[in-house]
Amino acid sequence: MFTTEVLSALLTLTFLEIVLGIDNILFITLLSDKLPTEDRKKATQIGLLLAMLLRILLLMGISFFIGMQDNWFVIHTTYLSTEVSGQSIILFFGGLFLIYKATKEIYERVEAPQDSVASVSKEHLSLTKAILQITLINIVFSFDSILTAIGMTNGLPHAFWLMVIAVVASVLIMMLFANPVGQFVNKHPSLQVLGMAFLLLIGFMLVTEAAHLSHTQVLNQEIGSIPKGYLYFSIAFSLGVEFINMRLRKQKVTD
Repeated sequence: MFTTEVLSALLTLTFLEIVLGIDNILFITLLSDKLPTEDRKKATQIGLLLAMLLRILLLMGISFFIGMQDNWFVIHTTYLSTEVSGQSIILFFGGLFLIYKATKEIYERVEAPQDSVASVSKEHLSLTKAILQITLINIVFSFDSILTAIGMTNGLPHAFWLMVIAVVASVLIMMLFANPVGQFVNKHPSLQVLGMAFLLLIGFMLVTEAAHLSHTQVLNQEIGSIPKGYLYFSIAFSLGVEFINMRLRKQKVTD
C-alpha cells in the first residue's frame, strides 16, 4: 500500500475524483438554493454523503456495474443503428433530466416574475424532494467516477481499497468547500445562471456519451463522445471571464 506507484495512483485518483465531482457540487448547490436557509447546509452534506455511499456500493457490486455495460437490446434500421446498454440508458435519461432542470431554473430566474420565483423556490421544494433529486443525479454522476477509478487502479495491488480511500477522501474535501462555494454562488445571480448553463452542457455531454457508448449511428454517421477536457476548459474560461466582470463591476461601484 505504501509503494511509490500505489501512493501516486491514490493521489492522482483523489484529484480526479474531486474534478469529476465538480458537476455534482454544482447541481447540489443550485438545488439547495431553492430550500429554506436552515436546510441548505443539511442538503449539501446529505447529498455528498449519498454520493460517497453510492460510489462505494457500486465498487462493492463491481460485477453488476460491469454487467450494465453489456447490451440489453439492439436496434438496426435504415436510418438508425444502436446497441443499448443499462449504462447508456442511465446516462441518457440523466442527461435529459439535467437539460430539463437547468432550462427550468434559467426560465424561473430570468423570465418568470420575481414573486412567482420566490414562491416556487421556497414553498414547492421540500428537503425530501431535494434529496430525492440529488440521489437520482448522484447515480448518473457516479458512473464517470467509478469508471475513472477502475481505469486508474487496474493491475495495482489492493485496488478496491485504493478506490474506496480515494472516493472517501475526495468527498470529505468537497464537503469542506461545498458550503463556502454555495454561499458565494448564491450571492451572485450571474454565477447562478452561468452554473445552470454549465449543467446544460453537462446534460448534453451525457446524452452524447450515452449515444457513443451505444455505438449509435444516424444516417450511417456514428455519434462520437465529447472530450471532457473541452467541457472543463469552457467552464474554466467562462468562470475566468465572469470573475473579471465581477471585479470590474465592483470597481465601478467603489468609484
